[in-house]
Amino acid sequence: MKLLQILLFFCFVLGFSQKHSKIEKALLLEVSKLDSLMQNNNSKILELFSDDISFGHSNGWTQNYEDFKKDFESGKVKYESVKQTELKELKIKDRFASLRRVITVKGLYKNDLFEMKLSVLEFWIRQKGIWKLWSRQAVTSKL
Repeated sequence: MKLLQILLFFCFVLGFSQKHSKIEKALLLEVSKLDSLMQNNNSKILELFSDDISFGHSNGWTQNYEDFKKDFESGKVKYESVKQTELKELKIKDRFASLRRVITVKGLYKNDLFEMKLSVLEFWIRQKGIWKLWSRQAVTSKL
């Protein structure tokens, strides 16, 4: 399983290597890492977040860093898969970047299975040369 993840990770990076700048590639690498860590329910995901992160979920919930950490570490939501299906827009200006992308997510909320297609708007900020997720808003799309 680890070998497959590593292989997919390199395919992702190599797939973008021809059409994106060095800064864009670094950002897309962090985006890929975000999805992978979420899919594996790995608490290292917290290292990708700015301290003042804001999440807007498709069900209307809003969370800050502490709210997300508490829910993620408690297993309230367990992800089985997180897959980007489309990158609609990528814009970088100075230390800020915005991405519009479509992802499919499967998992468990409490003990209920869910599967969603989400349109996501993410704002990333470069802090000390490292991209950190600063804000994320998701809305449900039809499957």
